[in-house]
Amino acid sequence: MGEVKLITVGSAEDGIRLDRWLRRRWPTLGQTQIHKLARTGQLRVDGGRVKADARLAAGSQVRVPPLPDPAPAADREPISSSDAAFARGLVLWEDDEVLVLNKPAGLAVQGGTKTSRHIDRLLSAWGEGTTRPRLTHRLDRDTSGVLVLGRNPDAAARLAAAFASRRAEKTYWAVVEGVPETHSGMIDLPLAKVGVDDRERMIPAEPGNPQAKPAVSEYVTLSAAAPAAAWLALRPRTGRTHQLRAHMLALGHPILGDPKYNTDRSRVASGGLKLQLHARRLVIPHPSGGFIDVVAPISPELAAGFTRFGFDATDGRGDPFADLAGSANRDRAHH
Repeated sequence: MGEVKLITVGSAEDGIRLDRWLRRRWPTLGQTQIHKLARTGQLRVDGGRVKADARLAAGSQVRVPPLPDPAPAADREPISSSDAAFARGLVLWEDDEVLVLNKPAGLAVQGGTKTSRHIDRLLSAWGEGTTRPRLTHRLDRDTSGVLVLGRNPDAAARLAAAFASRRAEKTYWAVVEGVPETHSGMIDLPLAKVGVDDRERMIPAEPGNPQAKPAVSEYVTLSAAAPAAAWLALRPRTGRTHQLRAHMLALGHPILGDPKYNTDRSRVASGGLKLQLHARRLVIPHPSGGFIDVVAPISPELAAGFTRFGFDATDGRGDPFADLAGSANRDRAHH
């Protein structure tokens, strides 16, 4: 439990649905809980009662009541000692408020109908109830790299808010088919969701499509094995599902090893490689002040792509986006 909070909607959150805004900050909050909080008037926007699907405007104040800690599943069995050791072996950063893991490719962040082993399950290595870390964002199952969790409800909410308001700076590494004509650039291309579940895809949105969501990504070419492939640094400026994968396909340079966003040429060029997308670095405000800056060593899957095309990870030192307009210049604590 906690206290009533009044949170101002950021400019980057203008137009977002209330339920989605809440889940970004409290990922464990269920849709049924949100509807009940709205129905009973505990959730309010600018002092008025609202429905869970109400659209928020920048500058509005959302009243959030004390939220219960998620109860552990009644049928959850303790994880094995080997799984607990595996989970703790993923740690990149850990303090009283923040836990950062190097998520392996192929391991889902949360469970589903056919998924029993996932990051959320492995968090039992740190305990249950109030001691259990909380998810603050997500990575696709086949994407490896930096994953941040909060060690208590308040820290988790602050970290999730940093993602929602775009104060978290994410850098991905990818190996793509072909070589972009320009060394660096920005992709400003709205995306819309089609399909459901495993068939869900994000596609470029037609003008006037009410389902369109703004989506902006930046890229910098770090090295090229022309004409076959290039190693890029990618930075999403918005947080749409599959954004980087959809944007690179739209640019004509799909990420190699991608089973969903590909072309005939990229499937041939992949030659058995797994998804070549890795969450390399994250800079995010720490809940207690300042910033943390965490880098994840490249995954075995990405290393296989580097070996095939002759890329050297040491060539990616520093911030490739530092010279691009819009990159933040801040004093940061490095890890």
